[in-house]
Amino acid sequence: MSRVLLTGASGFIGRPTLSALLEAGHEVHALALRRGEEIPGVTWHEVDLLGGCEVLGDVEPEVLVHLAWYVEHGEFWSSPENVRWVEASLSLLRAFAAAGGQRALMMGTCAEYAWSREVYAEDAPLAPATLYGASKHGLHVVASAFAEQAGISLAWVRPFLLYGPFEAQGRFVPSLILPLLRGEPARMTEGSSRRDLLHVSDAGAAIAALAASPISGPVNLASGIGVTLRDVGERIASICGAEELLAVGAIPIRAQEPPSLVADVGRLERELGFSPRISLDDGLRDTVTWWRERSLG
Repeated sequence: MSRVLLTGASGFIGRPTLSALLEAGHEVHALALRRGEEIPGVTWHEVDLLGGCEVLGDVEPEVLVHLAWYVEHGEFWSSPENVRWVEASLSLLRAFAAAGGQRALMMGTCAEYAWSREVYAEDAPLAPATLYGASKHGLHVVASAFAEQAGISLAWVRPFLLYGPFEAQGRFVPSLILPLLRGEPARMTEGSSRRDLLHVSDAGAAIAALAASPISGPVNLASGIGVTLRDVGERIASICGAEELLAVGAIPIRAQEPPSLVADVGRLERELGFSPRISLDDGLRDTVTWWRERSLG
């Protein structure tokens, strides 16, 4: 097993990734602004990556899993913080190479794609419509060239719509669950847009498996199944027992909202042998239960 440095370890995606890395038997050094709970096999480092990454010289990780980024809901699409995170991520990758690292996994986004298709394979045209997407794409271009020159194997993961415990409350799934659990109307668009949802626990398992694999280049992280947002909303309302409170069409669709964001997950299936273990219905039930315990318990 390997010595793994995981950034963003206390975040939405970082938590299940940390669990999956431990389950696989890795020695994990977890970076976060604030240390998480004490877990056997995990060494926490309180680090602000925007201020530097000297810890790599001490840890000398063999594998880097870089998930940290600016993710403030509603702000991250256009925030100048994206540019700072490009700079910090490149500094991190350089420090990783200097410390003798050999394998890196970095997190991209489905927002790198030109939003003009029904289904997106990794070779689909790239034309980011936001600063966030452009920053991730630019980082990928530079990081890939640097990794090749430095002799580092680099996987670039593009997640689609992840959901589950610890998700930001303003994002789609919790934005419906929380008002429904309070007995309030849950406002959404007319819901015709198709999305590819993957439970964050499955995402963490896939990231851990990818980090330990030789797979390089861009890899979509998704279920490969498209559902309309209205369908998702109706499933959530049914689980909450509050179908009458789902306010479909109460808010307009954003001007730049793509009609479809569904992934071709052929690389995950063929090269990694990965398929989700959690169905959408089971994942939504799990997520509703998690929020119910915290909002009503």
